[in-house]
Amino acid sequence: MASGLFGPPQTVSKEAGGLNTAIGYFYHEDTFKNDTDHLIRQNQIYSQVAYGAKNMWEIYGRIGVSDLKISDCFSSTNVLTTTSKLDFEENWKFFGTLGAKGFYPVNKIFGIGAFIQGTYHFSNYTDSVAGSNNGTPYVADLKIKNLWDINAGIGFQLTAPRDIKLYAGPYVYYSEAKASLDSNIPGIEYAAGNVSIRNKSIVGGFAGVDIPLFKGFHLNVEGQYAGRFSAGAAISYIY
Repeated sequence: MASGLFGPPQTVSKEAGGLNTAIGYFYHEDTFKNDTDHLIRQNQIYSQVAYGAKNMWEIYGRIGVSDLKISDCFSSTNVLTTTSKLDFEENWKFFGTLGAKGFYPVNKIFGIGAFIQGTYHFSNYTDSVAGSNNGTPYVADLKIKNLWDINAGIGFQLTAPRDIKLYAGPYVYYSEAKASLDSNIPGIEYAAGNVSIRNKSIVGGFAGVDIPLFKGFHLNVEGQYAGRFSAGAAISYIY
């Protein structure tokens, strides 16, 4: 569950060293699995601060908010259990991200880099479902707890005229969370207590472009694919 863009392999900070900050938006889709597969959707808004130097390395941190939608999370396999809805939905919880990247310039045009990035969601995502089991009404809360991910990848970068950076590469990642329903409702998947759910795909690819704008501002647009397609954009400023 990648939280935000990976960005170009090469830092946008000044060669002598310095800060850059960014604000970004990322739309993420993924497939998580337990006994069955579920489509995950997130809209993420975040702020980033980074320090880089020598056009070769950068460390960065992010803080942001995200929603969480899980398809068919409340569907029942028991004919005696009805549910008021199928999908889980919760809005705007805080997450934090830490990352680092390194870059080796093969020549003035082409270079290779690597990155590692991890994210933790500080709050539980909670949604309620109502219905009846064998004629008896119920209301139950489903919690998604301890959601985290780690990503690592390699990026190949091409510098075009006007210092436009085009980049692409593969990455691997792992994401996990705990799901628990606070009532034992027959036929609902997460009624057995703390159930581990994790991402189905572990390998993906990404591609993007970083475009200098004016007076230290940059536009970064990126897409990622790992079974599902995700995309986002960020505006950064170099100090």
